[in-house]
Amino acid sequence: MPDNKEIRAVYDDETIRVYQAYNSYIADEAVKLGTFGSHFSMGRMTWIKPSFLWMMYRCGWAEKENQERVLAIDIKREGFDSAVKKAVISSYREESGISMEEWKALVKSSDVRIQWDPEKDINGNNLSYRSIQLGLRGQAVIDYVNDWIVRITDVTDYVRELDALRKQGIDITDRLPAEKLYRL
Repeated sequence: MPDNKEIRAVYDDETIRVYQAYNSYIADEAVKLGTFGSHFSMGRMTWIKPSFLWMMYRCGWAEKENQERVLAIDIKREGFDSAVKKAVISSYREESGISMEEWKALVKSSDVRIQWDPEKDINGNNLSYRSIQLGLRGQAVIDYVNDWIVRITDVTDYVRELDALRKQGIDITDRLPAEKLYRL
């Protein structure tokens, strides 16, 4: 299992792009409002992913139920960076240097979880490095929805077009978002 941790993303000086997949009610409202609205649950953890291919793996190229719409969400880098720095690893690891009890206390008090999952290729196979996912809840999700979001773009048609080409055996590598290594 790979242990290289990398953040790869589409970003500029101000924003970093993350992806989420939702049903049409949530997606339509988010695109219309430029942020999430009443159909979005502020009371549960929401996961953001900068990796396009990991999102495609997660949502089945926009074919999984309640994940039929893929949103590209450009958020403020300062919000993303702050979340990463505050994050608590989502599962206990003995090598972290803290006890299980200490980790449980951190998880309970933190509004941000971090997971490093094997990055995926276009067919969902594991690559040699791990990609970041951030789980936001409480104040972190409030900040995300009310302050960090700069722009929401529905990329579902693009996703479906790429998937159709991929299923035909066409190399879509050059058509993927130009993600580059991101440093905090």
